[in-house]
Amino acid sequence: MSAPPTEEVSLEPELDDRARKRILEGNLWWQVLRFGAPLGLGMGLQTTFNLVDAYVISRLEDEIAGPALGALGICDLLTALGSIISYGLSIATVALMSRRHGEGDERGTRHIAWQSVLVMGGLALLFLLIGIFGAETLMVDVVGAKGDVARLGTSYVRVGIGGSFTMFFLLHLTALPRALGSSKMPIAFLLGANVLNFFLSILMVYGPGHAPDVFSWGPPIAAALGIPRLELMGAIWSTVICRAITLVPLIYLLIRRFGLFEREWKSRPDFRLMGRILDLGWPSSAQLVVRILAMLATQSLVNRAFTTADDPSATTALGIGFRLERMGLFMSLGWGSASQTFMGTNLGAERELRAKQSGWITALYNAITMATLALVYWRTGEAIVSFFDDSPRVVSQAMAYLRWVAPSYVMFGVGVVLGSAIQGAGATRFTLLIDCSVVLLIQLPLSILAVYLFGRSQVSLWQVLVLTNVLFAFIYLHAYRRGRYLHKVV
Repeated sequence: MSAPPTEEVSLEPELDDRARKRILEGNLWWQVLRFGAPLGLGMGLQTTFNLVDAYVISRLEDEIAGPALGALGICDLLTALGSIISYGLSIATVALMSRRHGEGDERGTRHIAWQSVLVMGGLALLFLLIGIFGAETLMVDVVGAKGDVARLGTSYVRVGIGGSFTMFFLLHLTALPRALGSSKMPIAFLLGANVLNFFLSILMVYGPGHAPDVFSWGPPIAAALGIPRLELMGAIWSTVICRAITLVPLIYLLIRRFGLFEREWKSRPDFRLMGRILDLGWPSSAQLVVRILAMLATQSLVNRAFTTADDPSATTALGIGFRLERMGLFMSLGWGSASQTFMGTNLGAERELRAKQSGWITALYNAITMATLALVYWRTGEAIVSFFDDSPRVVSQAMAYLRWVAPSYVMFGVGVVLGSAIQGAGATRFTLLIDCSVVLLIQLPLSILAVYLFGRSQVSLWQVLVLTNVLFAFIYLHAYRRGRYLHKVV
């Protein structure tokens, strides 16, 4: 008589069971807050990589800092494209894993996790080639950068996009525990990476040469370690290196604590599952790329209509504004990640009403978060902008942008979270259709009209962005209330 089959379980079954039970049965208001707040904070911390770089660069000599900050603002958007694409694949992975986790299929959950890592490796190779061979085309021909901004930006983009695999895996590997009900781990890793990036950035930007008094400790250390003065390039190299270092303990923890990859690394590629991840993930990636491309289009309009090779102040101001705005975007994506997990896990356990309620609650929490962020920018925006560039023209133009656009962050955040919840149900093509329709049919045409027909006014362009954020919110509110996404099979 054969022995009964043994059930394969996670290395931490009690942890998984507790987390699953909280998502399925706990007080929904408290559990969403408990799960979502760390993710919102963690994703917000992700943007501090760019803020640290901007602060350190802004303390270089004036003739270097101005063009470098202008280049940095454009480059942040270009390098963000890869991260956004990888994040879409992470959304698909979490949707699949949380469904299997909700069904109690831990073996299937781990299999999905490993195959998603193989997909991410292929994406990393693609962006390495783009960074090496396409940096100048992106910076000059696509974005329209000029003068020193174009020269500095091309080198920055080459390293940033070529080394973007570090960001791909950092975002993806911190997303996997979220599908299992753990949301606090990303904070420790992201915070540690940012602290390390701050110190290494100072060493690599200033090297053994002159540094402001506040960073005077850096040059002696750089000289002792043989680190040269790299200025803007030091900022991107330090970011890539710090992300790579952070991956080592992260991978160890995923293996030891969550039981991921320990056996699966020996398995062959499951091309059917990898295809399913790509099929489910590409609409989410494309959706976020559409939003970044809309920002790039705005940047391009400003570059062409309001800047010259000798006066990049408008480009610099918008770059700072976008950098601050990405704090809101990433915090909204963090809350949206929570909505995806609650949606997928509850749908896997056939609890549709609870799944839908979790999205409404998460959207409300993020609306409060965005209102707070907008108030901070409204009240202290001049000090924040001056922290990076105290030129009166830059401060004035950046504040005009923030005063118009920041209040609409609330509506923007509601749209992001509800869209993320719909993605968590697997309806990723639906959210892509919404975003493409609003951006291509409304935002871009109105932006072009605002710049070239309505007096070449920056304010008219900012008003278009406000209108776009409001439209996104109302469309997603209507779509989410109807609830057709609840019956999507993944």
